[in-house]
Amino acid sequence: MTERISDAEHAVMEVLWEESPLTASDVADRVDPAKGWSGNTVKTLLGRLLAKNVIAHEEDGRRYLYRPVVAREDYVSGESRRLMDRLFGGRLTPLVAHLADRDQLTQRDIADIEAILKELKA
Repeated sequence: MTERISDAEHAVMEVLWEESPLTASDVADRVDPAKGWSGNTVKTLLGRLLAKNVIAHEEDGRRYLYRPVVAREDYVSGESRRLMDRLFGGRLTPLVAHLADRDQLTQRDIADIEAILKELKA
């Protein structure tokens, strides 16, 4: 995926990654109600995502069914890489150090990181 998606578009993508294909109405029903989005807002966001080629649609009678063409894992990988490249020179260690320096790593996070490192070393 070359074009970035906005936070609002991401909320729609999360719905489609969870279940698809869906109609615009189905997506609107599943988006966090706290957002207070109308069906028209969701349709606008779906149109933007179509233009960015991250979702596709197919006709089903008088309605469209939307589905992602970019896997969530691929999106997360690309966004993670962009974050590390932009803020930490492409390196993971400074990111983890930054989080540790700011007391943003819980004991659970530390244990999880240790388990990942142990597995990588094996």
